[in-house]
Order: sequence, then structure tokens, then C-alpha cells
Amino acid sequence: MRLYRNNIHEVQCLKSRGETEVKGWVFNIQRFSVHDGPGIRTTVFLKGCPLRCVWCDNPESQPMAPQIVFWKERCIRCGACLVACPRSALVEDEGGGRKVLVERCDFCGRCLDACYTGALEQLGRCMTVEEVLEAVEADRPFYDQSGGGVTLSGGEPLAQWAFAREVLRRCKERGIHTALETCGHAPWDAWEALLPYVDLVLYDLKEVDPVKHQRFTGVDNALILENLRRLAGTGKKVVIRRPVIPGYNDSEESIHALAQVVRSLGSVDEVHLLPYHRLGQGKYERLGMEYALKDVPSLREEDVAGLRAILLAYGLRVRVGG
Repeated sequence: MRLYRNNIHEVQCLKSRGETEVKGWVFNIQRFSVHDGPGIRTTVFLKGCPLRCVWCDNPESQPMAPQIVFWKERCIRCGACLVACPRSALVEDEGGGRKVLVERCDFCGRCLDACYTGALEQLGRCMTVEEVLEAVEADRPFYDQSGGGVTLSGGEPLAQWAFAREVLRRCKERGIHTALETCGHAPWDAWEALLPYVDLVLYDLKEVDPVKHQRFTGVDNALILENLRRLAGTGKKVVIRRPVIPGYNDSEESIHALAQVVRSLGSVDEVHLLPYHRLGQGKYERLGMEYALKDVPSLREEDVAGLRAILLAYGLRVRVGG
């Protein structure tokens, strides 16, 4: 196994001489998904995201590069991985765990090969379009029976737009329904490349207020709002998604602002409220990252009933959950 990175720590899927097929970084292919569009779906999670949401439940999706995670409960403290690393990029922490020093690691994979208990694991795989389609085709009977299909998620699929376009294009050629889950932060040229092959867009609108959006996600939302307006004008089926995070974007004021933006679009009238949960906390620990919301409780559907009522008052169709 050998992985490569460039000098800005973003890893490219390298092509062999003469190879023309587009490749992309994928960190998970989730089968039998029922929350990412209609019917039973296969959700393909791509790496790379321009946002850094403080509540992100897929931190492994953020860098467009493979990562090494450590499962403490699997480790027998044999030390083989530490010896195997030629750059001393893997160290033992105070609790006996393993920590990757990213600035030293060149992702050679030797520590992974040395760890026979599976305590070290690589997240992120460079895949061809054909490899993704092979996984997708395995579930075709479920799409046919349920009206399902394929959803590209992430991360941000538009961050790998050329790869995403080819996956979506080949799915449409095979008569498979396609959906795109996106934060919306991408040049319009990337949107134009993908939209001919997209049946449904799940658009995550995390906050309307630009100051709060910058504070919570690390980026301004001007491009996101502009892309949403342009997208609404294309006639594509669009569903707005709002993760509801206690203390961040769960105020009535924030929901009123969301409703006003959606109503202004004209062609969009469906909003999904996604109550915050803490299922991603363990991922942060395994990646050696700090989880900023560790003291924030999970929400239940009934916790957002009042916010749902606000959206309904604007004449919108509302669902709690994906």
C-alpha cells in the first residue's frame, strides 16, 4: 500500500501513464440508506469540504486526503506500528494510545501493515468511477422496488466535481435516480457540470445570518445563498436541509429567516429539520481531534416541534429528520 500527498497536504488520486478515467477520494459507501432521498439508496460519501462546521458529524470528510484513525479498544500495545514508521510520525500519547503527527506523515502505510489487530485504520480510498458503480449496481433491485437510487454526499461532492459528474452521468445512463447532498459552496461552473445528471438536490442551509455562518462554519454564506437562488431558477427538485444545533441555529429568529429565504425562491417549498445528535463524537476521539460540542445534548424530534410550526406557518412542507 502506498499513498501520496502534495505539499499542501491534499492528496491526489494519481493516474497511471495513459490512464484517462477520473478517480476520486471516497471515505464510505453506505448501503440501504433511507434518509438521503426517496426510497432505499446507496449513499457515496466523498472526501473534501470547504466548510468546518463546529457540529460536523463526519470529521473524516473534511480533508481531501486519507487519514489514519486509532481504535484504542483494539490495541494490544505491541509497539509494532511505532517501529514500522520510518519518519517517527506515529507516537504514543500519555494514555497509551497512538497519535499521528500529520506534518511528518507521508502516508506510506507501513504502520497499517504492521498493525495486525486493526487498531490503526485508513479512512479514505482512491476509487475509479467503475468501482463506485460496481457497489451501486449491487443494490439495483432495492432501487427498483422502492423508487430509490444513488446519493452523493460528503464532505462536499462539488469539491470533486469532475469525479462526481462522471458517477452521476453513468448512473443516469443506467436509469438510476440520482441525488446530490451539498453545502452549496462551490463555483457555479461546477454546478453546471453536474446538474444535467441530478434528479434531486438536498441543499444544506445551515444559517442565513452571514456573521453567524462565518463563525459556525468558517466561511461566509454569500456564495451559498447566491447558488441557491440560481439553482431554484433551473427548475431542479430542491429540498432544503437545516441541521438544528442547540445554542447555534435553533432560535426562532433563525428559523424565521430560513423560512423567508425559502419562500423567496418560489419553486422550493420543502424543508427538512435535522435534530443534532452526538453520533460523531467517537470519530473525533479516534482521529485525535477535539470535539467542540461534547457538552451539548442530542435533540429529539419533539424538541424541534416549535420550529417546525414556524415553517408550517409560512406554507412550507416540513419533515423532521432526513
